[in-house]
Amino acid sequence: MTKPAIYLEKSDGIGWLVLNQPDRRNAISRAMWLAIPALLDDAEHDAAVKVLVVRGVDHRAFAAGADISEFGTVHASPATSKEYNGIVHVASRRLARCPKPLLAMVQGPCVGGGCGIALSADLRLADPTARFGIPPAKLGLVYSLQDTKLLVDVVGPAKTKDMLFTGRLVGAEEAHRIGLVDRLIAADAIEAETRALCAAIIESSQFSVRAAKRIVRLILDGQAEDSSETLALFDQAFQGEDHREGTRAFLEKRKARFTYS
Repeated sequence: MTKPAIYLEKSDGIGWLVLNQPDRRNAISRAMWLAIPALLDDAEHDAAVKVLVVRGVDHRAFAAGADISEFGTVHASPATSKEYNGIVHVASRRLARCPKPLLAMVQGPCVGGGCGIALSADLRLADPTARFGIPPAKLGLVYSLQDTKLLVDVVGPAKTKDMLFTGRLVGAEEAHRIGLVDRLIAADAIEAETRALCAAIIESSQFSVRAAKRIVRLILDGQAEDSSETLALFDQAFQGEDHREGTRAFLEKRKARFTYS
């Protein structure tokens, strides 16, 4: 049975969000953007899924960008263009604000909308074949503030301008050096190391992991002082079963068995 152009697979606590247009280097179609929120809803509401990983269906590409073959249709008029841009905006925001940890496993080209998806992840793991680029300046286009901010948050304003002004491709080593890639891993080891990182996250307290992600997001959104929400998270942790189990495990010199889901 043929799988759709983007689909979700679940195994061992991991939700694999797979970009599956290999003949088009996983170019992201309107239908794929439209499918992302529902796939995330599925993963977020499944207690068995602790962490998500977005990846290309094979090693040849993460995603070569938006499916430009559709541009004549989706940008046929101001109305269709506005609708399409709204679909992309919603999908990108849902990815960036997924409450569960989201990793990007990048192999091959990761360009335009594909780079935007990778930037929505909490961590980016890449092999030496990875190449990153955001080429609106080569197409007479402009990146949204939402997506531009994701890049600024990761590499800073100067590196963002370098990439956006030129539209150039950034190789894996440079991407790692400037912070666009968090872990640069040999091609034959990247899937195993991605699974190992997921396992480490899964073994941690999910209350702690998700609260940390939420607080970091608030900081990136400009919050600089504790609020009733962040203070409640801090106080709630001390009353939670995960804290009690973590303390028992520490005193008993064993691995904690956390239950928060």
